[in-house]
Amino acid sequence: MLSQWRTWPRRIARGWRKSLQFRTIVITVALSAVALAGTGAFVSFSISNDLFQSRLTQVLIESKRAAAAAQQIFDSSDVTGQASTVSVQNSARTAIQASTSSRLVALYLTPGSPQGSVTVLPFTSAELLDVITPQLRASVSNGDGSQPQFWQSVALANPAGGTVPGIVVGSPLTIAGAGDFELYLGYDLTEADQTLTFVQQILWIAGTLLMLLVGLVAWIVVRLVVEPLRVAAETSEKLAAGELEVRIPEKGDDVITTLARSFNGMADSMQAQITQLADLSRVQQRFVSDVSHELRTPLTTIRLAGDMLYDQRESFPPATGRTAELLHTQTQRFESLLSDLLEISRFDAGGAELETEPTNLVRLAEDSIEQMNSLAEKSGSKISLTAPGGYFEADIDARRIRRIVTNLLGNAIEHGEGRPIVVSVDSTATAVALAVRDSGIGMTADDSQRVFDRFWRADPSRKRTIGGTGLGLAISLEDAVLHGGDLEVWSEPGAGSCFRLTLPRTAGVLPGPSPIPLPPEEPENGA
Repeated sequence: MLSQWRTWPRRIARGWRKSLQFRTIVITVALSAVALAGTGAFVSFSISNDLFQSRLTQVLIESKRAAAAAQQIFDSSDVTGQASTVSVQNSARTAIQASTSSRLVALYLTPGSPQGSVTVLPFTSAELLDVITPQLRASVSNGDGSQPQFWQSVALANPAGGTVPGIVVGSPLTIAGAGDFELYLGYDLTEADQTLTFVQQILWIAGTLLMLLVGLVAWIVVRLVVEPLRVAAETSEKLAAGELEVRIPEKGDDVITTLARSFNGMADSMQAQITQLADLSRVQQRFVSDVSHELRTPLTTIRLAGDMLYDQRESFPPATGRTAELLHTQTQRFESLLSDLLEISRFDAGGAELETEPTNLVRLAEDSIEQMNSLAEKSGSKISLTAPGGYFEADIDARRIRRIVTNLLGNAIEHGEGRPIVVSVDSTATAVALAVRDSGIGMTADDSQRVFDRFWRADPSRKRTIGGTGLGLAISLEDAVLHGGDLEVWSEPGAGSCFRLTLPRTAGVLPGPSPIPLPPEEPENGA
């Protein structure tokens, strides 16, 4: 259970990234919550302030009326002894309690007031003992007729425990023959506080319900908008995967339907064009395949006749002998071109298949080097093999990989300018790699990007010492991809080129990083 709770943040983050509906609802609810919180705080503050001001006005009126009633009793009484003083004081206290809702009354002698001939005993309610502050008493004792009342917010003791908000109002009194006094009345604001608490609870409940309602409305609205977009996205993915018949349902006449109608029209147009191109591609592939097959029979006849003439060229006049040599060379090149065209047509038609078997890449490279050694010696290049050792055996189609290596060696000899050529073989637990490095003329960055294009040559005017059809590297790349590997090139003008072939050791398993670096390490001197 704890592990499930720990995965929630990750799930929420994933939902935030992937779900437009989730993001929209969360943002809408969050902004609504902020707006409601601000509105609720403002309303709560306004109600609280209004309740307090209303209660304060009422308290001040009652306090003023009570002080006036007490002062009137003191002014109209003829105090001649202590007994009559107590009686007048009790009458004043009764009048005060009758004039106000407060039952918290305190009467103090003003500090510094001269004592008269009559002694008036100060009194105070127990709840006011600790709440009348010196500051409030100083304000009341120093007050004048222009401001007969002073008040202060206090916390009154609650009989049930704790405190409740309250207000203490102080007023000056003058008792003839006794001196100056201070009258304090305490008022409990519990009722107003309960009213405010009730209002705040209502605001919280209403705000929560309103947020839920906003979330529900947002979910419904967003679903109405996002659902067609989700359907459009799924339809686009299916179209990209090759399901050209899928379409977006068209319902109604709104803007979403217009979008669906436009999308479906685009899909129809794409399907028609793709079908047309596919048909054209099949026709072209069939044409190339048929032409290649049809040309094999006359080409075989021409080659047999050419070989016969080539074998007897010494008996012909010089011009005729040279013609026989040219016929023999071009017939061989024509036959290679037909073979390459047939191979390319198999790749284009998706009919190329692998015949894999465990093969040692080092042995295969040695065989290819031995095959090309005589041609390399004629060009002045020396081919060397570097194999550190390790897992060299891999499940590959030996015929296709030998064709790649032979083609790479032929290109290195052709463009190596008679300099050394290094073949490197290395492997890891998941991949095998072979690199052919020459130190010849090299290529520019633009040429390196086009080197695997069909029939492309970096320098068409350059004299070629090896035949070649312009399809060798294109076929090599197709062979590498068919194995689940890759064929890459690095080249710099004047520094030579390096082609790196990387293959998985086990068919169907990703090869991972290549064991041979690219750009390559600089070859050793004399290598």
